[in-house]
Parts: sequence; structure tokens; C-alpha cells
Amino acid sequence: MTRHVVTGAAGFIGSNIVKGLNERGIDDIIAVDDLTQGDKFRNLADLKIADYVDADYFYDAFADGLFGPVEAVFHEGACSDTMETDGKYMMDNNYTLTCGLFRACQERGARLLYASSAATYGEAKPDPVSPGGYRSFRESPEFEGPLNVYGYSKLLVDQRLRRETGPRFERAAHQVVGFRYFNVYGPREQHKGRMASVAFHQFNQFREQGKVKLFGEYGGYGPGQQMRDFVFVDDVVAVNLWFLDHPERSGLFNLGSGRAQPFNDVATAVVNALRPAGGPALDTAAAAAQGLIEYVPFPEALRGKYQCYTQADLSALRAAGCQHAFADVQTGVARYMAWLATQA
Repeated sequence: MTRHVVTGAAGFIGSNIVKGLNERGIDDIIAVDDLTQGDKFRNLADLKIADYVDADYFYDAFADGLFGPVEAVFHEGACSDTMETDGKYMMDNNYTLTCGLFRACQERGARLLYASSAATYGEAKPDPVSPGGYRSFRESPEFEGPLNVYGYSKLLVDQRLRRETGPRFERAAHQVVGFRYFNVYGPREQHKGRMASVAFHQFNQFREQGKVKLFGEYGGYGPGQQMRDFVFVDDVVAVNLWFLDHPERSGLFNLGSGRAQPFNDVATAVVNALRPAGGPALDTAAAAAQGLIEYVPFPEALRGKYQCYTQADLSALRAAGCQHAFADVQTGVARYMAWLATQA
């Protein structure tokens, strides 16, 4: 049986990838993580793996060939806290480890599918063709300019691999794919605390307070009007597995829905999914008028470090042949709320 490795396997995207592999009948999986935060075990408890290896041991042991032949490594392990200010810690975890893993995969003949981030882009760039609008983010240096050390740690990996293997990783001896994840939400993110998705936090807010909260006016956007590309985690898994099925495809790819939707859309979808049944669905204005959406002042700690607009340009993904259809916020959030209700 072909062996796969998932780093960050007890985390949000990692555990969903393990689940996706299990659904294909693949369970010869080495799950790599750091379970200092012990309750993350819940993300693996209902899944099938062959072994669990602590992250402190794995990387050197893998480079030494102690796990035998490995088909592919899904590298989701990272510090993803965009508010983390310890740059040394961030670079050790996100840059140095990833570069070492890349070299080991090339030497051992394993394919590498790794997590990059839309945080590499920073501020949206104005669109000269459409005054007042923004260009979709493309996997190209002119669009890149991270706002925090997390985004920089991810960008530096991408830059390093471009330098060593070519702009589209075409000179890599074995498949290398980097995914620039946009705002991912969905099951198995409950351990992430403040870094969990807005949909997760709003589920809990509505259950506890009967309303959801959003940031107010900031960055030239009205209350709740800041826009992100929200992507459901099932879609993220589907694209990862598409590239697993296409070992001839390498490169750096945006992984978002291709849609920029306001945070108001998320809040309204949460409210409509959780409020008592009866009557037509509410729009944002009606939900706010009924006190179901509350706007709070924008946090000082986020000023200058916050992306007010993101939208994945999917041209490279489509050109590679991946035609996966992504869920919009209304569809994905409704599915997520139903899952969370079963867990609660």
C-alpha cells in the first residue's frame, strides 16, 4: 500500500485531508503533529492512520529515510497565527522546516504538497482598468507584499522554491505544489481559538447571545463590508486530492473560491441557518435591524495589518486542468452550521 504523510495532521486542514484520504480507502498515513494542545486529538479520533509521529522527531527522521518509501507529503504544519510577533519562532516553524522538508522530499522521491497562504499578498492592488475596483490576486511577485511576519514566512518559502526550481516549480525532480489558501472555514477548526473562522465564532455567539458580531467601518469599507475570499474546507481538500491524482502538475496555485464576499454575507448566512425556522430568509439589513447582527469597533491591534479585500485569481488553477466547482458562502456556511449543530 502506498504511504502518505500529513503534517499538522491534528490541525484544521490537515485532519480534513486525512479524512479525504480515508474516504478514498487510504489509511497508510503517518500523522505528524505536536499534541501539546492535547484536545486536538479529537480531530484524529474518528480517522484511520498507520502511525502518529511527533513533529520534533519527524523531520530529521524523514530526511534519514526512517519511514520507508513515501508517495506524497501533505505539509499543513505551521504557525498560522497572524498576530504572532516572534519572528524567529515563525521563521523556524514556517520557513526553515519547510525548506528542509522540500530538500528531503526531492532526495527521497516523495511528492510535496504544501500550505502557502493568501497572506503573502498583503493589501489589494487597485485595478487600473476598473477605477475604484481591485485586481484579483495572482501568483506573481508584483502582487506580493505581506503585512505581517506570518505572511512573510510563507512568501519566503515560495520565493525560495521559485529560485531553486523555476517560476512554476518546473525544474523540481518530483512534484511540488504550493497552495495559497484564502479564508478557509469548516469542520475541525474548533481548537484554533481566536484564529478560527468568523463563521465558527459566530455560531457560538448566536448560541450564547442570540446575535453575531462583525467589525464596523474600517479601511474605507462600511460596517461588515470588508470582503474576503471565503473557501469551504471540503473544497480545499478536493483540490489537494486533484493534484495528488495529477503528479505531473507542479506550481504555486491560489486556493480560494474565486469570489470576494463581504463579512456581512457570512453573518447573514449564519443567522439564517441558526434562527428558528419560519418565514423567508433575512437579508443583512433586516438581520441588523432585528439586532441579530451587531457591529463592533475595529480593533486597534489590527490596524495596518488587516486585509480588507481578497479574491483569488483562479486562472493558474484552471490552466493546470483543475475545474473544481467551489461553494459560495451561502452554501458552505449552511453546511458548516449543520455540522456544528451535530457536534454541539
